[in-house]
Amino acid sequence: MVSKLNQFTFDARDGYELAKFWKAVTGYTEHPDYPNKPEEEENFIGPGGAHPGLLFINVPEGKTVKNRLHLDIAPEHGTRDEEVERLLALGATLYEDHREPDGTGWVTMRDPEGNEFCVERSDAERGR
Repeated sequence: MVSKLNQFTFDARDGYELAKFWKAVTGYTEHPDYPNKPEEEENFIGPGGAHPGLLFINVPEGKTVKNRLHLDIAPEHGTRDEEVERLLALGATLYEDHREPDGTGWVTMRDPEGNEFCVERSDAERGR
């Protein structure tokens, strides 16, 4: 027997706002039968509203330590560096810059609640 990944869950101070941020990052959508609302304790986005997706659950405490699990993302179009700039404009912050002079490497960023994630090169950049 094996298990399937149903969703990735984030504890959040404001799950609704964090879901909006990640919706802009990923292009994921709300489930059509369960629209996200600020007053809800849980907010979900997924690819086409489906699973596996990202679930944001309101909790009273803030983030205090480094994530033990994080997302690695890559732009579908454009470059890693263009994506970093787009994410900064959405409210992410730069945490660690691991870009190399030859174009390899990645950038570690934090979402508006401090969760770390990495931005890697696009498939097109890796094919060069």
